[in-house]
Formats: sequence, C-alpha cells, structure tokens
Amino acid sequence: MPTILTVTIPFFALVLLGYVAAQRRVLPESAIAGLNAYVLYFALPCILFRFGASLPFAQLIDPWLVGVYAVCAVLVVALTVWLALAQGLDLKNAAFSALVGAFPNSGFMGVPLLVALFGEAAAGPVIGTLLVDLFLTSTLCLALAEAPGAQAPGASPGAAALPTVIARSLRAAATNPLPWAIGLGALTAALSLRLPAPVAQVVKMLAESASPVALFTIGAVLWRAGQHAHTRTPLREYLPVALVKLLVHPLLVGGAGLALRAAGFGVPTFGLTMLVLAAALPSASNVSLLAERHGADDGRIARIIMASTVLAFASFSLLAAWLGRPAG
Repeated sequence: MPTILTVTIPFFALVLLGYVAAQRRVLPESAIAGLNAYVLYFALPCILFRFGASLPFAQLIDPWLVGVYAVCAVLVVALTVWLALAQGLDLKNAAFSALVGAFPNSGFMGVPLLVALFGEAAAGPVIGTLLVDLFLTSTLCLALAEAPGAQAPGASPGAAALPTVIARSLRAAATNPLPWAIGLGALTAALSLRLPAPVAQVVKMLAESASPVALFTIGAVLWRAGQHAHTRTPLREYLPVALVKLLVHPLLVGGAGLALRAAGFGVPTFGLTMLVLAAALPSASNVSLLAERHGADDGRIARIIMASTVLAFASFSLLAAWLGRPAG
C-alpha cells in the first residue's frame, strides 16, 4: 500500500492543485478551455500514439477484454438509468447519470496512472476501454438523452430522430483525436515506420507533458463545473451514482471476466486486472461540459464527478493495492 500511495498521492494532488488554482483565480477561468484543448488535441494524442506504436496490436486491442468491458458498460448504463428514473428524473437527466456513472476518466487519468503503477503493458487494456466509451457508451447515452420524450415536462420540444442522434454521436467520436492517434500509432508499428528524429522529439515532449497537465486540468474543470451548476442537489441524489461508478462498475467487470475465465475463455489475468482498475476510476470530468451543452442538470453531474474523484483516492488506491503490485 505505501508503494501505491507514492504514485496515487501525486496524481490526486495535481487534481487538487488544479482545483485550487482555478478557485483562487491563479488560473483564469477563460484559460481552462485552452488547457483542456491542449490536453485533448496535443498532449494526450501524442502519448496514445506512442503507446499505439510500441505495443503489439494483440495487446492494444484484445477482443475478450473489449467485449467484457462493452457488455458491462451497457449494464451500468441500464442500472444507472433505472436508478435515476426511480428518483423521478426525466430521461435526459437519467441518460447523463448513466454517462457519468459508466464513463471513467480513462484518458486524462487512467492511462498515465495505470502505466505509472503497472508499466507500459497497462496501456493496451485501458486504451481498449477508452475506445468502447467513446464509440459505445457515449453514443448510447447521448441517444437516450436526445430521444423523443427525453425532455422534462414543459420543456420546448427539440428531440431529434434516433438515427440522427446516433449518427451525430458517432460522428463526434470519429472526429475525436484520440482514436486517430491510437490508430496512427498502431499503423506506424504495423508498417515498421519511424518518425523523423525532430518530429519524434516533439511527440515525446508533448507526450511527457500529458500526465501533469491533464491532471491539473481535471481539477480546473471540476471547479468550473461547480461554478456553472444551476441547481443544488441533495447528497442522496448524487452519491449513489458515484458509488455505482467506483464500486458496482469494477465489480461487474471483474465478475464478468472471471466468469468467462471459469468457462474456459481466453481472458488474460493482467488485462482483466487493468480493466477492473480502469472501471474503478472516477467519472470523466468532461461529462459536465456535455451535460451543460445538452441542457441537462449540470449541477447534479458536477457533484457526481466531484464525489467520485474525491472518493476514488481511497477506493482506487485500496483496489490497486489488493489486485496487484506496481511496476518498478
């Protein structure tokens, strides 16, 4: 456990620093979008490109691991939608509850954190979860959020036809730079190509900045989400979703993977461990921006993300210490 904490404490401390910097206005609010764009379009694609180019494709995309994670993501979405509807929320807010309950912060936090703990081999399974969440989880939840009848009573009608919503969500995922970076890295490896030395050095420098800047940005985005929240949400309405994210999601992934292994299917032990830990990460901070953009209750979403991030320091550290010994 002490070894785990030497990695997790600095990671979560950088998130806290980003939050405090934004709260104290050391980091202007107008700069947060720029930081987020830097990570999303420059730093994170470079680190994913490097992993894509350095890992065998079978480690990068394992069909069994992707399948386990995809099925469990759908189950978490269904469970969270049911919980939200049972609380009296409309379908749009239930859909965003599902998105924040099923989409871990695997890009900004998961890849660098698990690589720091378990070595570069951890990147492959986490990258697989990222692709599932970008193309399946987000598409499913956004389709629910924009489905006919998803608006609250009295809201102006604006729901698009389901095929249109799905096409729009898939188009957004396809224009996200992260899958392209992974694919280009894998293609580079398959063709045994090498970047020119100056270009490789630029990619290396950007990749090395990804982890600290991404974590700092998470904290700043969390502060911003709280500032722009339009409602106050009682604890009982957001804590259960945070617990689904941190406890139910990894339990489902672990249980499904172990069941397949017991049935004789080729689910790798190390890959399944990384999958469980990826599922145990806090909710993706950018879901709050999506909720705000789509007119959902961004206050509730912001509190779910904040609760999952705060609680994950303990829950993730304990789970990582229990499941495996870190690299190094």
